[in-house]
Amino acid sequence: MPADNVAIATRRLEAGTRISLDPTMGEEGAGGEITLSHTVMEGHRFVHAPIPAEAPLLSWGLPFGYSLRALEPGEYVCNEKILASLKHRTLDFELPAEPNFRDNLRVYELDAAGFRAGRQVERHAQPRTFQGFRRGGERGVGTRNFILVLGTTSLGSGFARALAARFEGRLGAYPNVDGVVAVTHTEGGGEAPPNNLDFLLRTLSGFMVHPNTGAVLAVDPAQYGDAHPADSEKGAGRPVRAGNGMLRQFMTEHGYPLQDVTHSFCDIQGEFASELVRAEETIDLWLPVVNEFVRTEEPVSHLKLALQCGGSDAFSGISGNPLAGWVAKEVIRNGGAANLAETDELIGAEPYVLENVRDLDTARAFLAKIETFKERARWHGHSAEGNPSGGNQYRGLYNIVLKSIGAARKKDPEVRLDHVIDYAAPMQEPGYYFMDSPGNDLESIAGQVASGSNVILFVTGNGSITNFPFVPTLKFVTTTGRWEMMANEMDVNAGRFQDGVPMEELGRETFELTLEIASGRASLGEQAGHSQVSIWRDWRQTGEGDSESNLRAIRDAPQPSGNPLPVHPVSGQSDGNGGAARVSAYRTDKGHASDQVGLIVPTSLCSAQVARMIADKLNAEKTARASVSRYVALVHTEGCGAAPGYSTQLFLRTLLGHLDHPMVKRGLLLEHGCEQTHNDAMRLYLEGEGLDTDRLGWASVQMDGGIDNVIALAERWFTTALEGEPLPPAEEVDAGALRLGLTATGTAGITGNTTGPGKTAARAMALLAASVVEAGGLVVVPENAALLQSTAFTQALLRGEAFPTLAYGQKAGRNGFHIMEAPTQNAVETFTGLAATGVEVMVAHVKGAPLQSHPMVPLVQFSTHPDTVQRQGGNLDLSPGEEPLGPEALSSRLMERVCQVASRKYVPKLFGQGNTDFQLTRGLLGLSL
Repeated sequence: MPADNVAIATRRLEAGTRISLDPTMGEEGAGGEITLSHTVMEGHRFVHAPIPAEAPLLSWGLPFGYSLRALEPGEYVCNEKILASLKHRTLDFELPAEPNFRDNLRVYELDAAGFRAGRQVERHAQPRTFQGFRRGGERGVGTRNFILVLGTTSLGSGFARALAARFEGRLGAYPNVDGVVAVTHTEGGGEAPPNNLDFLLRTLSGFMVHPNTGAVLAVDPAQYGDAHPADSEKGAGRPVRAGNGMLRQFMTEHGYPLQDVTHSFCDIQGEFASELVRAEETIDLWLPVVNEFVRTEEPVSHLKLALQCGGSDAFSGISGNPLAGWVAKEVIRNGGAANLAETDELIGAEPYVLENVRDLDTARAFLAKIETFKERARWHGHSAEGNPSGGNQYRGLYNIVLKSIGAARKKDPEVRLDHVIDYAAPMQEPGYYFMDSPGNDLESIAGQVASGSNVILFVTGNGSITNFPFVPTLKFVTTTGRWEMMANEMDVNAGRFQDGVPMEELGRETFELTLEIASGRASLGEQAGHSQVSIWRDWRQTGEGDSESNLRAIRDAPQPSGNPLPVHPVSGQSDGNGGAARVSAYRTDKGHASDQVGLIVPTSLCSAQVARMIADKLNAEKTARASVSRYVALVHTEGCGAAPGYSTQLFLRTLLGHLDHPMVKRGLLLEHGCEQTHNDAMRLYLEGEGLDTDRLGWASVQMDGGIDNVIALAERWFTTALEGEPLPPAEEVDAGALRLGLTATGTAGITGNTTGPGKTAARAMALLAASVVEAGGLVVVPENAALLQSTAFTQALLRGEAFPTLAYGQKAGRNGFHIMEAPTQNAVETFTGLAATGVEVMVAHVKGAPLQSHPMVPLVQFSTHPDTVQRQGGNLDLSPGEEPLGPEALSSRLMERVCQVASRKYVPKLFGQGNTDFQLTRGLLGLSL
């Protein structure tokens, strides 16, 4: 723009390149020729007009930094952050030795006295229409007609996915039903109310009454026993855990029109397989009802756009975001609504956003959301300004100000900011909204959908492939080069603007495409069958008490030693059963292993579902099956969109433990291409930890050309890598080859010092652990396990104090008995950390609902709790039978079952039925950015 003193390279420019400046741009007398001092990457900036020391660097006429010295035309613009980020990349050119500008981030001061209310764009006299599904009551008009299987908490994820899978390819008789989809997430799985409880409940409520929802089955394990006590302070009988009961109550109290949608709250109470049949029968009854909805001509005033960007680059604010803003302006002129989100990605862009705003209260509400976001980041020892990912920086976004200025362009200058709402709060009126949310794309989108958005416009510079299960996504890519690389994934080439196509022309074309997609035309993401959901994740720290002291205590906590704890020998306590135990194991270069699998590890949330698609295809086609028994994908929500530092260390350590696991024969790392933990960064970390990366494969959704291409690449790599490497012969070994993880849920089912089932189970597990350790094996217990609250367990097993010897996700370097740190109450996150320690079989005593297994490491579940045995006997792998067993007999039966699993002679029931999940914890200091 005319006021700018830096320019953006629209392609890579080599050092020494001479550039002629347009004399009509910039100040009077501008023009002439400059020579580049260094090679400048596409999307990166260089100086084109002299900049004095301590002067602002300007893009879009707004300052994004201040010069550290006088800058001459032709210099590569770089700050400390971009130089550090690029050092983690493989580059073929020399970077500047030092930064030449510092970031500019100043708190925006609202001039209340000089405030002037803005004006909204005028409505069209003749509004346009689209073909949509009109719903009854207050729900509006849908752009799709889906039946949702909604996991109310993370505990129902495996069941929801298994149920939705039963309807694949079965809907031919119901042409008006777009599908039966599982909507699963990571939240609400603990036994205490999370800090994000309101966010979670609003999001689930919004999903249930969304206009694209034809019917919804909310599934969650039944709450019973003392594992889920009532919260007396909130009213008698109100459940603490965010399950179906709490969701139903929340929707009633807050006026959600639940009565206007076909629905059922399904509490999973009995055997997994029979509960699937029962739920399937419910949906079968709904299909004819949902099929009765037909598309009718509806005004565009019923469209509500979610405006999003992800994998942003320097051109997002030039082509893609302004194009999305143009379409949003047109929808508003037709009486509709648009929703701008990502609070931390507007820090620094406040002057632009508030140039045109409804009133002073709206401006203040917007600024208050930004300050609240900053405060929450400070609680965790982070800065909300630390948002730009490694991919953002690689593609030219040096700091949060540059990213924010570009992101804000999703609001056209002519459009007025009308409303500021909380995360997932409903949009009640037409106009332009700002919704509070993190910069994490998926978490932000979930809130926008819950608020009522029925079309998503997603702008990406790198080529993000984000899609949502029941709302269509149009993806705009910002450059023609990236469009040509990923044409199968991108719906709109916004890069044509740089090629000379006027924004008005691009806007009209894209608005028409938006109406076609809203009317039923499948977006490319829908055609690919790819979708993801993530709700704004819980944060552990709050501002209560001495937050600085809490932060110091967490950061300064000593690392576990890695040395096992001394245990009592099993001899003298019982006859023992470790000496007689035999396991059929494979001899590998990592020692004996119970299985050999091919592992697909997504390096971030955005490549996670593609990893699942790869594993499903390889398993279905039995690729290289002579070399591995199966393929496993570790689908998660981390690696990007979260604060760096503490939680990133947990993430990296846990993935390292899985890649180096004895059961893994070959591993493929799958980057999305624009995350913090991209392949180059992962390679540096893994090699620094001593892992042999020559045995690993590397693939990129973006750089390898999209979903289909990267799936084919993965299949070729595993076929080639495993060629000539059949499964080694199994040999019989003793219990010293066992690597066990032990845990227990439900305190009354395992603790207590009186004679009863709790004490029996605890002592039996102590004897099992002692037998394995005495034979030379490995046993790991997470520190959050109810076992460690039981004196029957600790006194029978441990010679001294119980304390963590392994960090969360740390590989056990020495066999023996270990306790793993567990900064989580979520069982799935606990099992994820346990698997990374190297355990090959997990055993859990359960009280209440059974647990979801780890997708790679099988979980044996048993109970001595009468109510649990009665309700869940069909899901358990071991039950006491009619006659109660003593500790020695129960321990012996557990050892027998463990050996059968480790020898591949028995598959735990729920593990075999696919009731599995995987999720990394963010620990105590993690939060979404």
